[in-house]
Amino acid sequence: MFYLMKGLKCHSPAMHKVGGSLFKAHTLKNTLGIHEQQFKISRASSQLSSEKANSYNYIIVGAGSAGCVLANRLTEDPQSTVLLLEAGPRDTLLGSKRLMWKIHMPAALTYNLCDEKYNWYYHTTAQRHMASRVMYWPRGRVWGGSSSLNAMVYIRGHAEDYNRWDRLGAAGWDYEHCLPYFKKAQTHELGPDRYRGGNGPLHVSRGKTNHPLHRAFLEAAQQAGYPFTDDMNGYQQEGFGWMDMTIHRGQRWSTASAYLRPAISRPNFSVAEKTLVTKILFQGTKCIGVEYVKNGQKKKVRDFQFPEVILSGGAINSPQLLMLSGIGNADDLKKLGIPVVCHLPGVGQNLQDHLEVYVQQKCTKPITLYSAQKPLNMVRIGLEWLWKFTGEGATAHLESGGFIRSEPGVPYPDIQFHFLPSQVIDHGRVPSTMEAYQVHVGPMRSTSVGWLKLKSSDPNDQPIIEPNYLSTERDIWEFRQCVKLTREIFAQKAFEKFRGPEIQPGNHVQSDKEIDAFIRQKADSAYHPSCTCKMGQPSDSTAVVDPQTKVIGVENLRVVDASIMPSIITGNLNAPTIMIAEKAADIIKGLPSLQEKNVPVYKPKTLETQR
Repeated sequence: MFYLMKGLKCHSPAMHKVGGSLFKAHTLKNTLGIHEQQFKISRASSQLSSEKANSYNYIIVGAGSAGCVLANRLTEDPQSTVLLLEAGPRDTLLGSKRLMWKIHMPAALTYNLCDEKYNWYYHTTAQRHMASRVMYWPRGRVWGGSSSLNAMVYIRGHAEDYNRWDRLGAAGWDYEHCLPYFKKAQTHELGPDRYRGGNGPLHVSRGKTNHPLHRAFLEAAQQAGYPFTDDMNGYQQEGFGWMDMTIHRGQRWSTASAYLRPAISRPNFSVAEKTLVTKILFQGTKCIGVEYVKNGQKKKVRDFQFPEVILSGGAINSPQLLMLSGIGNADDLKKLGIPVVCHLPGVGQNLQDHLEVYVQQKCTKPITLYSAQKPLNMVRIGLEWLWKFTGEGATAHLESGGFIRSEPGVPYPDIQFHFLPSQVIDHGRVPSTMEAYQVHVGPMRSTSVGWLKLKSSDPNDQPIIEPNYLSTERDIWEFRQCVKLTREIFAQKAFEKFRGPEIQPGNHVQSDKEIDAFIRQKADSAYHPSCTCKMGQPSDSTAVVDPQTKVIGVENLRVVDASIMPSIITGNLNAPTIMIAEKAADIIKGLPSLQEKNVPVYKPKTLETQR
């Protein structure tokens, strides 16, 4: 989901030169204004390198979508001291977002996904059900984590996702206990209501382009018999409508912007960048700190008063660190020579992700984003954004989408659409070649489940990632439906004046066998890995954390990120991850959970039809 500014890399020297002259005064002002912040960060680093037993109430590993939220909320109490450790760099340069436009310009998001400086750059094993393809999995390694890399789509999921969590053993994580935390996090530009928040740090907005192809897509969906929904994060997820996005005043609004920067000046908060945590330290089964590497030197921060260590590294890094530290399947750990602290076989299991495919149509009118990707136009777009944070650079262009049910009998949506007035090739790493539009479409609750394991005891070795995509007949059938239902929408009258030949899959792909082969060759990850440290009851042998987010079988250790989801939700994962951290912060502080009872949720009038 990444497109408009692709190719601008060729012109970045000119961009920096022009930007530097235009914004020299602005940058100097920002630089002077952040001396105190930089001093605080360097002070935290020097304290760490001294190896003294600094006393922290909480050590948070990972300044990503969850870690930034926790750092902010836990330091609201001036008596609580927090240390936040992040493996990647800051998301600003000299305190300026403009100088880090590759992160903060919404349309430039391809760079983040393709730059190892801010990205763990993971790859899966060869997928035997997908023509032996190795799949690319970008994950954020920078302040804000993947919220600094993603496509900025804000989707909460369906109420029944959270009721399912509760039934699976995550007691107290049903919809009525999760909705208040979505609202607590959010300030929606349309104002608060029964579903939206109005006072939270996370700014959420709607697209401003009003592009004719977005309008055609929404009209075509209604012509195909699907409802329009004015808020797919509110009463009615089912249907098609305008997307919510984590964009504020033309800038990416990551958790670093929403939560981390506002907390930096607090005297009870320390943060260290470029600090890779390599091991959790234990005294018996009591967690007492962490071991880390900074500037090539191995250090430790520990406190025998037993601080709480909270892992917020995400669905890959958190289980990896647990296993490196001796928590996981005992047999696997022993084979690698890792001393076992706690046999917890669920660590790294239950891996779930969303796959998606692009259905692409040639456009007969020159109104797509193709011309915007020409070098001179990219420079113009970039300069406008640098100057005013406006224009085509101020959106990720995924401004419309929808959710539908794949067949009669399905109680709530299990297919998601993102519409884009452009063509994406190879994760956006290859420039588009023509005027075209496309939909990103994929099943939401696939039955294929994977795992990840350590490759070795070396923290620098990426783990073995086995998502096990398309390993069930149900998943193959659902993807077939995705293609057929998308073609039906694209064939509606609303697209008549724009519709050219189908680019992908192509008119030659018609039979079920041909569609299946296309899916195996072209489907890709939607970048939603989750569920690898499953939340559940201690009696569940597959659970890793309990409903209080505590790691089962040890003390003073929690996991708070997308890895603790018992099952994947219906939609993008950034908003639910932020919600998880908001709710976990209250749990950690010992506060009673917020709750909103009897909030109405749409149900289809009948399940006898698909729409």
